[in-house]
Amino acid sequence: MNHKFYNKRKKEQQRVTAIIAICALAFIILAIGISIYSEIYGFGFLVVIITLSIIAPFFDMPALKKSGRMVYYSPLFISEKPKNGLINIHGGTLFDYYFVIDRKLNGKQRTDFIIQQYLEGLLRFIEANEASPYLKIRGTSYIINERTAEKIGFKIVETDLLQNIILAYNYFNILLSNSIAKNKLAWPNLKNTKTFEADMSQLLERKEYIASLNASLKRTMAKSV
Repeated sequence: MNHKFYNKRKKEQQRVTAIIAICALAFIILAIGISIYSEIYGFGFLVVIITLSIIAPFFDMPALKKSGRMVYYSPLFISEKPKNGLINIHGGTLFDYYFVIDRKLNGKQRTDFIIQQYLEGLLRFIEANEASPYLKIRGTSYIINERTAEKIGFKIVETDLLQNIILAYNYFNILLSNSIAKNKLAWPNLKNTKTFEADMSQLLERKEYIASLNASLKRTMAKSV
C-alpha cells in the first residue's frame, strides 16, 4: 500500500505523531493563554475543540489499523470490522489525504485520484467479502455524488442524527480534507454529504462495472500527468 505514513519505519511514525502532538499542545496552550488574558473564554474552548477534531485521525487511524478495527483496502478506502451484519466504510480521513495525495496534482486530478482509489479499494473489499452476499455496507461521503453511488450499486439513505452531529463536530476537519481534495480553500456544505447503503449481493452484481470504471479513471489519470 502506497501510504507515506505507513511506509515509514516505526520510529519515524512515532516521531511524526510526537511532533503533531507537541505542536497541537503548544497551540492549545497559546489559545488558552490568549483566552484568559482577553477574558474571552469561549475562544479558548473553541480552539481546543477544533484542534482536537483536526489532529484526532493522525492518532486514531494508526492505532485502529494496528488493532485490526480498521482495514485498508486502498490508501483511501477503509472499512470497519463487521458488526451485526453491517460494515461501515470510509473514503479516507484527513490523515490519509495528507500523506497520500500528491501535492503536484491539480484539483481535478486530485478528485479523480480519490475516486479511483475509492473504486480500487471497493473492488478489493468486494473480493474479500464475496462469500457474504447478505452483508450490508454503509458509508458517508462528500466526494462521491448520488449518481455515481447509484451506478456502483449503492442507494442513498437518510443520514441519521448521530452522524449529523459527528459531521458538525468535524466540520473543520472536513474543511481541510475538502481543501486538500480540491487544491484550494473549499468550504464544505454538509447538506451535500450523502449516506449510502448496499448489500454485498448488489455490489457483486456491479463488480464488472466498478472494475471498468476504475480502469477508465486510471487511463484518464495517466493521460493527464
